[in-house]
Amino acid sequence: MRGNIRNIAAAAMTAAAILLTGLPTLAHHPFAPEFDWKKPVTLAGTVTNVNWANPHATIAVEIRDRAGTVTAWLVELGSPTVLEKNYQWAANVVKAGDTVTVDGWLAKDGQKFVSAKSVTLSDGRELFAASSFFDLPGRCVSEEVCVEDAPSWFSDPSRSQ
Repeated sequence: MRGNIRNIAAAAMTAAAILLTGLPTLAHHPFAPEFDWKKPVTLAGTVTNVNWANPHATIAVEIRDRAGTVTAWLVELGSPTVLEKNYQWAANVVKAGDTVTVDGWLAKDGQKFVSAKSVTLSDGRELFAASSFFDLPGRCVSEEVCVEDAPSWFSDPSRSQ
């Protein structure tokens, strides 16, 4: 009986460890359910906030239209770790008050939410934003950055074969 209790306790601790290890992964979401790759957008505006936290860094940007109306947008980037390690970002590369241009894809639900492909800074530097768009097999940023072995169900007419 005592051995069974130990086995059950060990199994419960193992299950808890597996669940807790998987939580950060659950927070990261794929591109397709939330964003529409057929709806590219370019936004130019002023940064109001930067959130440099996992699973995705975000930038809040105010866009002023020709009539002077200001609209708040949220721009999603890749994870801070990936941005810093692979794409020349740092937590302070974009700050509140900076002017930026964002190229990305609109949210499917009509929210003012964009998955960024790149962010161009006021000094002209264009930084790759590590969008989850590029997490899918078959999507290539360049010859050096490509996820190979697209599954048979994956079809993207914008990608040249």
